[in-house]
Amino acid sequence: MSKYVKNLIADDLRGRLAGVDDALLVDVIGIDANSTVRLRRDLRSKGIKLMVIKNSLAKRATEGSQLAPALDGVKGTLALLWGGEDFISLVKEASDLDKGSEYEKFAARGGVMDGQQLTPDRVREMSKWPNRQEQLSLLAGQIVGIGSKLSGQLLAPGGAVASQIEQKSEGEGDAD
Repeated sequence: MSKYVKNLIADDLRGRLAGVDDALLVDVIGIDANSTVRLRRDLRSKGIKLMVIKNSLAKRATEGSQLAPALDGVKGTLALLWGGEDFISLVKEASDLDKGSEYEKFAARGGVMDGQQLTPDRVREMSKWPNRQEQLSLLAGQIVGIGSKLSGQLLAPGGAVASQIEQKSEGEGDAD
């Protein structure tokens, strides 16, 4: 392949990856064609994109971007995985596919988050983190918990006074 063609392909890849700051590197070599089509369809339905790239072209396309550290020291064929609701959801999906038996040859090989290279072990560790939706629900629970506790503390003395007044008024009504 001539240098001119490589540059054209790298420019196209650079355009496709514009705005992508976090991605995973996965291994999909050895998955048969029908399974690959199913895998891509499943990922697409979740807003995740999968692209198999030759290392040298990927390095050329990501040069100077936040994705460049992901490709440092990478050997062999790889696929780039990006998109989804948030990066942690992407990591969780990749880890589920890695653990599952449907796509046995699928394996997470690392990635990049915030310009920092991720190892496969770090990707597995991150798959246990709460995703954006889970973080929001935890935060909402903490906020509501404080509010309900405060409300209970404010209403409890008033309720006690109201109960005592009611008992006193009932006691006076019986004396007649």
